[in-house]
Amino acid sequence: MKVLVVGSGGREHALVWKLAQSPRLDAIHAAPGNPGIARIGECHPVRAEDGEGLLVLCRELDIDLVVVGPEAPLVAGLTDVLRFAGVAVFGPTAEAARIEGSKSFAKDVLDAAGVPTASRLAVARPPCVVKADGLAAGKGVFVCRTQQELDEGLRAAAALGGELLIEELLEGEEVSLFAVADGHDAVALAPAQDFKRIREGDEGPNTGGMGSYSPVPGLGEPEVEELIDTVHRPVLAELARRGAPFSGLLYAGLMLAEDGPRVLEFNCRFGDPETQSILPRLEGDLLASLASAAAGRLDGELGVSDAAAVTVVLASGDYPERGDSGTPIEGIEDAESGGALVFHAGTARHGGQLVTNGGRILDVTGLGDDVAAARTQAYDAVSRISFAGMRFRRDIGLAAAEDHVRS
Repeated sequence: MKVLVVGSGGREHALVWKLAQSPRLDAIHAAPGNPGIARIGECHPVRAEDGEGLLVLCRELDIDLVVVGPEAPLVAGLTDVLRFAGVAVFGPTAEAARIEGSKSFAKDVLDAAGVPTASRLAVARPPCVVKADGLAAGKGVFVCRTQQELDEGLRAAAALGGELLIEELLEGEEVSLFAVADGHDAVALAPAQDFKRIREGDEGPNTGGMGSYSPVPGLGEPEVEELIDTVHRPVLAELARRGAPFSGLLYAGLMLAEDGPRVLEFNCRFGDPETQSILPRLEGDLLASLASAAAGRLDGELGVSDAAAVTVVLASGDYPERGDSGTPIEGIEDAESGGALVFHAGTARHGGQLVTNGGRILDVTGLGDDVAAARTQAYDAVSRISFAGMRFRRDIGLAAAEDHVRS
């Protein structure tokens, strides 16, 4: 099969890396891709939002399957454009992608499906959560425990434009659970936990994600299957009932509260940086599974290895307020020599030099027999990489590693 992965970040690099391992693959392409992806497949200078340009590229390359990484092209209808022209796509239609594109729509679907979620509040008063209704690159949610945080959250959310959603503040452990869906049913991937705040101890503003780890303590195969049955399948049934069957990657952000799991949000694509921790643990042919789901059926066995993975995001000094470009990056080969995986998230090449080109620059994934061992490998690799202003969290997976040691 000839595959085109749409996007240019660390998630897309991880997808290309995993898809390239399939015995069914003949050629892998990316648009626009990045320097890390270019080491595996061929990159093409077509933007992810350019539906017509991507369609032309698919015809030129005789692409058999398109895998869409980012949410914005899906919400804008990229799948519709390509499928109408006869191109197979792993990713939902614009109507189904509203599950991420509109938090109000997602609430309506969850309520109709009877899926437990945070309650909507008529009045904004702390403690609460303020959400921008539309897409905000992972930065549209504001947790407000004080009046000052609420005032700041309301201003920041309003600046993003669109409607606002006020919800109760849920407490507990957060977990990301991905499922490959064919429009009617779903099969789970390994759960992961991500770290959204910029600073250690979950302090500071929300980001697109500063790290992740997998597996999540207490979520074995029986618990994951129960979550799929409680959360994903009812939502798939409700979307199908509305005439918008969801085919693609359905990603539930969950809060494991004392009274049971509650949905925080739904996303319509692979999460970033959870994908970088989940795919290295995946056993089986990912390409076969994505291709069959795009064709409307769930085929192929996807297992999970016993290994653990920890991913640390290396960001620019001013992230999340702004990114950085043109700063030289050193040490990636040295980091990879110890067995870690380094996924490019915001990089470019100027001449022969690899440089920064974004907010989140690199994703460093360590593997090990448990989370503690995976952390050791990840942070050892991080210590070998450098660029001016580099910032990262030092507590990714720390609590899970300490719990394992105590048990």
